[in-house]
Amino acid sequence: MKLFAYTKTTEVSEAIKQTSASETAQQGAKIRYIAGGTTLLDLMKLSVENPGTLVDINRLPLDKIETTRDGGLKIGALVKNSDLANHPYVQTHFPVLSQALLSGASAQLRNMATTGGNLLQKTRCAYYRDTAFACNKREPGSGCPAIDGANRTLAILGTSDICIATNPSDMCVALMALEATIVIDGPSGQRDVAIDDFFLLPGSTPHIENVLKPGDLITHVLVKAMPPGSKSVYLKLRDRASYEFALASAAVIVQLEGGKVSHARIALGGVGTKPWRSRQAEEALSGVAVNEGNFRKAAEEALRDAKPQSQNKFKIELSKRCLTHALKIASSS
Repeated sequence: MKLFAYTKTTEVSEAIKQTSASETAQQGAKIRYIAGGTTLLDLMKLSVENPGTLVDINRLPLDKIETTRDGGLKIGALVKNSDLANHPYVQTHFPVLSQALLSGASAQLRNMATTGGNLLQKTRCAYYRDTAFACNKREPGSGCPAIDGANRTLAILGTSDICIATNPSDMCVALMALEATIVIDGPSGQRDVAIDDFFLLPGSTPHIENVLKPGDLITHVLVKAMPPGSKSVYLKLRDRASYEFALASAAVIVQLEGGKVSHARIALGGVGTKPWRSRQAEEALSGVAVNEGNFRKAAEEALRDAKPQSQNKFKIELSKRCLTHALKIASSS
């Protein structure tokens, strides 16, 4: 780990000011906010991340879970994953979010990891995390050995010719199905960004993963109430039942009327370069009868554009079965 400067603050405006001032003083040296540090510190030890300055934001007043007038949620960026997962209102009204969080990492990590940090979680692609290898996400233009190498766990949706790294988050898959909004503050002021617009596809710039600009700070996540009577489920398939990332996962929200699907929101994890919202599956489910055949058709639509690599073609069928089963669970609960 390389030497870095360290500072801390108790106010959002001061954190942004410190970051902007530090960036100017260091002439473009990387500045990173640090909260739980469950990803950043690992990457610093591996020399994947080498920030010149860390701004400790743990004392900012962003650790509250609040209910909104419409029955939704306002989640502070510093809320711990364990607190959010075990919050009674979240468990009752947003079970898909609680289930997703509880399926991720270990209890110890969930006690440290934050909502904002989870949104910025880095890929687990082995080539990205090992500086002995080239990586377009880490060093633009250096190459992507994963395409012809070890790619069993990598993405099959949203890939490009120069990057197939998978987004590893469980929480973000649930938030994608919940159509969450990310609240960002920064040098240019505050703005709200829909979660589907927050994450960027790799394209020709895989090192740019989201819409954050230098100095920007995620302050809250907003979630609207689900439609009345909706059922939701998060189903995760992995190599082992604990301490493992998804090979395929599905977050589903369905509302049923008269034995038919009147509302559906579908997101997939473990298969996309970002948490993957499937509007094709949602359209396929609109107004159809609740049965396994229709669920399977929706799953076929969700994976229609999949582009597997040499070792991960199995993810297509695995994802279809995952989504089909998640829909069965949700519709029968």
